Amino acid sequence: MRAIDHHPVRLRRSVLSVPADNQRALAKACELAADAVIFDLEDSVLPDRKAAARDALVRHLAGNRPQGETVIRVNAAGSGFGEADLAAALAARPDAILLPKVESPADIQGALDWLSERDAPDELRLWAMIETPRGVVNGPAIAETGRTSGGRLDCFVVGLNDLRKETGVPAFPGRTYLVPWLMQILLAARGSGLDAIDAVFNDFRDPEGFEAECRQGRDMGYDGKMLIHPAQIDAANRHFGLDDAAVEEARAIIEAFALPDNAGKGVINLHGRMVERLHLEQAMRIAAKADIIEKRKANS
Repeated sequence: MRAIDHHPVRLRRSVLSVPADNQRALAKACELAADAVIFDLEDSVLPDRKAAARDALVRHLAGNRPQGETVIRVNAAGSGFGEADLAAALAARPDAILLPKVESPADIQGALDWLSERDAPDELRLWAMIETPRGVVNGPAIAETGRTSGGRLDCFVVGLNDLRKETGVPAFPGRTYLVPWLMQILLAARGSGLDAIDAVFNDFRDPEGFEAECRQGRDMGYDGKMLIHPAQIDAANRHFGLDDAAVEEARAIIEAFALPDNAGKGVINLHGRMVERLHLEQAMRIAAKADIIEKRKANS
């Protein structure tokens, strides 16, 4: 199902990162309930292991897919590994390619041009890691590349570890001095109709801290959270999941606008409350996500 705009509706509550050179992790990924799996060719793979990781990932994905989205994180264009990673990703046919350290629209455009020259399928999407000061500052311009139907860009993923390193902001509980940047990234994404994924929580042995950060990310408006361990999946799915009342209301809005008496109306009265067409767009996204969750439950 697609949204009102050209961006596909996806569940992205839990986005697990898996090193592409870890055979055990690759095999386990297909059994997990993560909404998306990022098969990482970048930070988690040492330089002398890059080629082996690419080959292993292409072989693995030829016969094994996670139940959710398949995403491949490549190395940056100037790293010396980027083009080989893109070629491997194209061969593996993921749902999306995650570009690291995106700092300007040119970073997106370079990948778009490369994919266009090789007749990449239209369904192949791009995600962007926003993890540097320049990336945060240029967030709106970067997100704008996803507004056109041929833009491919669907999603921002926040990388706070790199952002902390480059700014010197400490990792205080509650992310006190990082919240303004998190909201800035979220606003840039939403301004162009993109999803936004909150950053990793580094200590998977601290479930209480992780859940607190999930609640914070949800309340800020993020769609989900990038994860570093399978133990974090259930909590992320729960905190970034859909409220039953919200789903019921969304379906009521859809049904109301579908009535013949409401055809062509921009605003309707629903149980004494004024509902606009912008609420219909939101309702259709919520209902689509609820349908995905129900279908997965039925197939599990």
